[in-house]
Amino acid sequence: MLRQKYQFKNYNWVLVLVVVILCGLGVLFINSADSSYTGRQFLGLLLGAAVMFALSVINYNFICDFSRILYALNIVLLLLVKVPFVGVSVGGAQRWLNLGFTRIQPSEFTKIIMIIFVAVYIQEHEEDFNSWKNLLRLAGLCAVPLLLVVMQPDLSTTIDITVMLLAVIFVGGLDGKLIRRCIIIGIPLMALFLWYIQTPNQILLRPYQVTRIMTFLNPSEYADTTAYQQENSEMAIGSGQLYGKGLNNNTISEVSVTDTGLVSEQQTDFIFSVIGEEAGFIGSMIVIALFAIVVIQCLIIAQRAKNMSGRLIASGVAAWIGFQTFINIGVATHFLPNTGLTLPFMSYGLTSLLSCMAGIGLVLNIGLQRHY
Repeated sequence: MLRQKYQFKNYNWVLVLVVVILCGLGVLFINSADSSYTGRQFLGLLLGAAVMFALSVINYNFICDFSRILYALNIVLLLLVKVPFVGVSVGGAQRWLNLGFTRIQPSEFTKIIMIIFVAVYIQEHEEDFNSWKNLLRLAGLCAVPLLLVVMQPDLSTTIDITVMLLAVIFVGGLDGKLIRRCIIIGIPLMALFLWYIQTPNQILLRPYQVTRIMTFLNPSEYADTTAYQQENSEMAIGSGQLYGKGLNNNTISEVSVTDTGLVSEQQTDFIFSVIGEEAGFIGSMIVIALFAIVVIQCLIIAQRAKNMSGRLIASGVAAWIGFQTFINIGVATHFLPNTGLTLPFMSYGLTSLLSCMAGIGLVLNIGLQRHY
């Protein structure tokens, strides 16, 4: 059933307002970083808002009924990325599909589709979810799209999706004993992994991926090469001081890092460097607080959801927005290794914006059907 009678007094206007504010600020800061992207981002905002409001009044259970079809469609899109003349390669990575009038990145849609798919799977196997049969089957189903994403190659998005799905599985009732076993085994494996990728002729990661990790572990050795981008981003954020230099600042006395081009592609992965420089510490904290509100509102809706799938979808979207925001800001402030993940709602990118807004639309509908 597409539509049903809702109590619109339960419509979460706080979440809507905060998301729209973040998107609007994103347009402003993108315009400051590179005005040539402003028009497309603004159109993406309008389209994303339409998608969000449309999904907010479509019964999420109806969408969940098509979770298997969405999963299959997602696999097809990820496979098409590798097809000549359809898939588009940029910077050595083939992650986009050419639609003629624009490009889309299927791995961004993978995030929301896999949240829905895993949520439905857990609900269907709620009684015996922790059986090895069901866990191994779920692991195999998740491994297929994750493998296709990592082959693009896009390791950062693969890790992002993995963390989101682990959050959904945890909320779904994963046995605590199994979690402890994974931690006990995982820590030594991580140490072994870090040792192995530094050995000659390792085959797990591509050279640039190893370089990103080593840049984080030994920044002084890469100060003039790969660490250069993050150090300039850190400098830009610091130069904003308490109140920032203001949007589109171009005075001679306060020439910005944005104007000098010391941080490339600021409109995407490093949009937070523009925020820090032009809005200062106060503006940066306001942006972080807005993201915190989004995550908290999603978790509140998850707590009040009327069924397991609703609770898991809302929790998954909260984990998605929270984790990706943490990683993006951590990279921009040189706290984490460079990953290439965008800042939700604010970085330039039509596919990223649409997928985030679609996720919020689903959460809003879950909120409309809360059990109390």
